[in-house]
Order: sequence, then C-alpha cells, then structure tokens
Amino acid sequence: MYPVTRLGVVGCGLMGSGIAEVAARNGIDVRVAEATPDAVEAGRRRLTASLDGGVRRGKFSEEQRDQALARLSFAHDLSDLADRQFVIEAVAENRDIKTDVLRALDKVVEDPAAILATNTSSIPIVDLAVATERPAQLIGMHFFNPVPVQQLVEVIPALTTSQETVQRTRDLVQQLGKQAIQAPDRSGFVVNALLVPYLLSAVRMVESGSARPDDIDRGMELGCAHPMGPLRLLDLIGLDTAQAVAESMYEEFKEPLYAPPALLRRMVAAGHLGRKSGRGFYTYDA
Repeated sequence: MYPVTRLGVVGCGLMGSGIAEVAARNGIDVRVAEATPDAVEAGRRRLTASLDGGVRRGKFSEEQRDQALARLSFAHDLSDLADRQFVIEAVAENRDIKTDVLRALDKVVEDPAAILATNTSSIPIVDLAVATERPAQLIGMHFFNPVPVQQLVEVIPALTTSQETVQRTRDLVQQLGKQAIQAPDRSGFVVNALLVPYLLSAVRMVESGSARPDDIDRGMELGCAHPMGPLRLLDLIGLDTAQAVAESMYEEFKEPLYAPPALLRRMVAAGHLGRKSGRGFYTYDA
C-alpha cells in the first residue's frame, strides 16, 4: 500500500468538503483550495459544522473532531497545493471548468509522480487526462453524496492511466475507509448508467401528470425498499447536477432515455435546484 500523507482538494462545496472531512478524520493532512477568501471561509464553516454534527450524533468524540480540524488547512491559490502527493478536484460538473483546474494543477504540483483525480459523475476521463502533461497519473474518482456516509467510490481509469495510478488510487480509497469498484471510462460509469434513466423516468411521470412526487417516492420506498425515492434523491443530488450528468450521457450515447426532460430543464432555469436552493420537487427549510 502506498499511503497518502498530503492530500489536496480543490473545491469546498458539498462534495469537496465531504472528501476533505473524511480524509482528515482518517489521519491525512488535507489542504483545501477555493477560488476566493470568501469561498474559503464558507468552506471552513461547512466543514466545522459537519464535524460538530458528527459529535452531536455520537459518530466520533470531540477529541477526534479537534484532531481532524487540526489536519485541515485552506488556501485560495492552487500554487499552495504544490507539495501534495495526491490532488482531487471537486469543482462544478462542467467539462471546461474541470479542464482548466486540472491544467493549472498539472503546472503547480511539483512531484511528477503525484496523482491528479477528478471527482466527476459523468464526464469521460480521457477528455480531461489528455489536457494535462501527466495523462498516466490522471484518474477519475466518483464519490457519492453525502461523502461521510456513502461507502462507494467508483475508480475510473482512462485509456492513458497507468496501472500504478489505479493501484495507488484504490489504496487511497482504502485509507479513507471506503470501498472501490472499477468502472469503465464511459459517460455515467456504472452507477449513473443505471440510476439516471430511472431518475429521469420519475421526472417524466410527474411531467405527464401520471403520478404525484410523493406517491412516486413512497411507492419506491415501500414497494422496492429503496431508502429514498427518486424525486427526493434528485433534490438531494441537485437538479442542476442531475441535468449536467444527463446531458453528458446523452451527448455520448444519443439515447432518448438519457435526455433531460423539459420539466427538469425548466426547474433548473427557475433556480429550483432541490435542497441546496430550498425548493425542488419538495420545499425545504433554509
């Protein structure tokens, strides 16, 4: 096993903060980079609140929380990640944004053997790998939300990814206390290739007036033993993220079942993004 002792995370939103928290709780020195000082402070507050919540729920002790916080540092310049052995970008699910971040990391991370990973749920990894000067050390890592709870990480090598990079990435997943499956480098990978058509079918049922959101969700929860119905899950994921994933999959395969329904597009245009905006298929307290 090749242990990572210095991890970089780019982005401290829902996914980035979750990855940083899990790494810090598992003994890794973590430096989180955000775009601006304000974003850094927002990320710091999000991480602190999550760790405080873990203490309240009895998941770990105050001492363990304090130790995790001591392993976290923050920056608003990617050059502050120069000494990292492994960097995971967790910025918006947008090919151009991710490409720009990975190109910049490729220039500033000093160790030529350092691995750059992209936390994407749909973008083909090879498209990102060839934008860097180290395609053999670039790999996909698809974490699931909420990261501190969900146990799975999809590990996605591109055609250009070395076997050593794959093994070191699987080692990191083990360090984080997670479980890895290896997924093909195709839009949607394994989980979303199965999940997204199901979620979009639920949206189409609402759109056509066939069933109400609560009846769809209760049906899948009570009838199929799903822990959460498809529309509540979409609200948790974020409707904008779901639309981006669906568009990426439709772009690659041109299958109608991957095309975002008109209702989903309208809701995103209206800013009804789910839990993070307070309104999606359901409404939520601020």
